[in-house]
Amino acid sequence: MGLSASDVPGSVSAIASGEGRGARVLLVDDERAVLDSLTRFLTTDGHQVVGVGSASEALMELERSSFDVLIADVILRDGNGVDLLRTVRERWPDLLVVAMSGYGTVESAVEAMKLGAFEFLSKPVRMDAIRQVTRRAIEQQSLLRSNRSLRRVLDAPYSLEVPIGRTYQMQRVFDLIDAVADSKTTVLIHGETGTGKSLIARAIHQRSQRRSRPFVEISCGAIPETLLASELFGHVKGAFTGALSDKDGKFRAAEGGTIFLDEIACAPPSLQVKLLRVLQERQFEPLGSNRTYTADVRVILATNVDLAAEVQAGRFRADLYYRINVVNIELPPLRDRLTDIPLLAEHFLRKYSHQCGKRGLSFTEDALRCMQRYHWPGNVRELENCVERAVVLTRGQQIELADLPPVVIRASETSPALFSTQLGRPLTLKEALEEPERRIIRAALEANDWNRQKTAAVLNINRTTLYKKMKRYGLTRPRS
Repeated sequence: MGLSASDVPGSVSAIASGEGRGARVLLVDDERAVLDSLTRFLTTDGHQVVGVGSASEALMELERSSFDVLIADVILRDGNGVDLLRTVRERWPDLLVVAMSGYGTVESAVEAMKLGAFEFLSKPVRMDAIRQVTRRAIEQQSLLRSNRSLRRVLDAPYSLEVPIGRTYQMQRVFDLIDAVADSKTTVLIHGETGTGKSLIARAIHQRSQRRSRPFVEISCGAIPETLLASELFGHVKGAFTGALSDKDGKFRAAEGGTIFLDEIACAPPSLQVKLLRVLQERQFEPLGSNRTYTADVRVILATNVDLAAEVQAGRFRADLYYRINVVNIELPPLRDRLTDIPLLAEHFLRKYSHQCGKRGLSFTEDALRCMQRYHWPGNVRELENCVERAVVLTRGQQIELADLPPVVIRASETSPALFSTQLGRPLTLKEALEEPERRIIRAALEANDWNRQKTAAVLNINRTTLYKKMKRYGLTRPRS
């Protein structure tokens, strides 16, 4: 969402430098002595190594977790290792492969290279050779990730592609995105309407190894209950009145990628049962068909209601709720992200001024102050609409107070923060921001159990500044 690489956790700069985690290596060899020896060596060399003895075990590990490099013998006891390379190229195209063989023929090397192998090594493998090849593969992987991230930014300079935010609430969201992106774990996103739940789902998909596969989005509340199961799982001809031909559902369309189910609370009970089975067994049948399909799909769900309360009211299945509530990402409303409003407004200003051919536009101080006073019930979506309207209507080079929607102006004029009865005059910008700052600091302290060092790091200020602000606002840890 318009931030530089350094503003987002796990950004391009961090990926390129290899910071944050050791390289994960999957080692495949059916010779136990070779497997143990290479595993010990690479582990001692600082890598996280998983060693397996067959192609089937390798595929299971790839399904279960993500890896940076695959080192595999092309002759395995349960089949040709070349078939493994072919499967890896099709399903995990971003994984770098180093092929090995005890029969180092030119034909084997050529076949491995045709299938996208990064390097081919003949056995017996020298330890210095395996170290150099692994290191080069990891460097290549970092470079590829860096280039892909930069390309996404360059290709869409005006799109809200990654979430914008410098508040500690959004930084925690960024951390969760990075933590879950490469796993297959189901993610539940909760937030008010307009907070950007779809955007977060796309960010998770783009940071995962499934980024080259489809991202399919469907709103459960926008489709009639009678058609929702057909939309998700498909149907065969004659399954119901009007089913004139076979149809693939969204789960088939998202194969190998990610499916995002928005407004999941609107799913009827019959569909909730089917979803539970897909999440537990990764299997489903189209309507009217006995054929069972396996779903290789990452599932992300979103809701703007309290699902726990829906379970208590009997409107949502408890077993499905506990199955999808594995990783829960809470998106804060815009009214709790006051310091992010100027960032978002400036981003939308660049986007729509570019579209309308009105270059060089900026906000007046009064306009920005007014937007920070407003409570934004429609959240980020409402802010975007507000800025788009202002860009279209303005006749000058600055977005003025009069260019904003009347509802925003009226609400901000009646806001208690605009006028101080004690001072008998309008508040200055510094005075008006004191109360939001106090709330933000208190929330950060509570989130970090009143640990000043952690809170200062989250807020990106030093501990002395934090202590002075705590003293100024009378913030002290409550007694137990």
